Amino acid sequence: MGCAFDRISGMSEKSITYKQAGVDIDAGDEMVDLIKPMVRSTFSPRVMDNFGSFAGLFRLDFGEKLFKKKYKDPVLAACTDGVGTKLMIAFGMGVLNTVGIDLVAMNVNDLICGGAEPLFFLDYLGVGRLDPKKMAEIVSGITDGCRQSNCSLIGGETAEMPSFYKPDEFDMAGFAVGVVERSRIIDGGRAKAGDVVIGLAGNGVHSNGYGLARRVLLEIAGYKLSDKPEELEGCSIGEELLKPTRIYVQPILRLLDHYESTMPVKAMAHITGGGLPGNVPRVLPKGLTVRIKRDSWPIPPVFKLIAKKGPVDMSEMFRVFNMGIGYVVIVSPRYARSVMAQLSECGERCYQIGKVVKGGELQWN
Repeated sequence: MGCAFDRISGMSEKSITYKQAGVDIDAGDEMVDLIKPMVRSTFSPRVMDNFGSFAGLFRLDFGEKLFKKKYKDPVLAACTDGVGTKLMIAFGMGVLNTVGIDLVAMNVNDLICGGAEPLFFLDYLGVGRLDPKKMAEIVSGITDGCRQSNCSLIGGETAEMPSFYKPDEFDMAGFAVGVVERSRIIDGGRAKAGDVVIGLAGNGVHSNGYGLARRVLLEIAGYKLSDKPEELEGCSIGEELLKPTRIYVQPILRLLDHYESTMPVKAMAHITGGGLPGNVPRVLPKGLTVRIKRDSWPIPPVFKLIAKKGPVDMSEMFRVFNMGIGYVVIVSPRYARSVMAQLSECGERCYQIGKVVKGGELQWN
């Protein structure tokens, strides 16, 4: 009895191919070849180099005395996140090598809030049409972010879905895994009234609030991505909105290592969607909140432009955007100056923006 697979080495003239259906397997293979050296550039000695396998392998203990000494009771930490509609700015600008940095940043900045050291990263890309060179450009940003975070890109997935995405569009998600010594987990439990709130400067809008930013700047104000409003001091709308999210991994881990014995850091927060009001109180014990001095740091021009052109009330601005503070560290008051000095030595612009007080919702003064 005959079978369609009897002549598997041949192909009927009437046979339709996967490529004709919109999925190019050869393009996928070409992409793998292009990104292979970039991915390997993120590997640490802990990565078991099995590129092309079905799962990435990472050794938690590979015999180094330092690793054994640092983690006697290791706890794994994991998180996942995406970039959101910032991708629409990347599509419009035709610039794809920065949103990969954003993808890594949105994950690793969350990871370090508990004191964890990022170990490895995985990515997912869903595309309308797989263009190997464009995909390699995206991955170059991801590998850049991984190198900034001292973590390894050990796996990923690229799905070509022509009936789901437009040909030049894509979506992306990231997954990060880290490790922290159990006794050094930072969960906010040691925080108390009087502790100092230190804010680390951001790099513009980062990766949250783009629905409102696009609505105001591109629709209400009618700007084009190439326009250069006077307020942005020579930067175009597109360039401003594509500035990559700042990665805080190295300065924060250096800070925690510097104070390994005293542990003055009580809590940390990555300022993403929800702004300061939505992210700082959540890391504190019940009954405690923070009082923020609103004029204690400079608000970047892009936020002033959005507020003006909306117009958008300042209470809404602070609820949606980071407003210039990308990360918050809450410390014992006796260590506040020292901590700020340490962060400054690492190249961070930081400000004493408030203190911990009794209460529920974030307070302003």
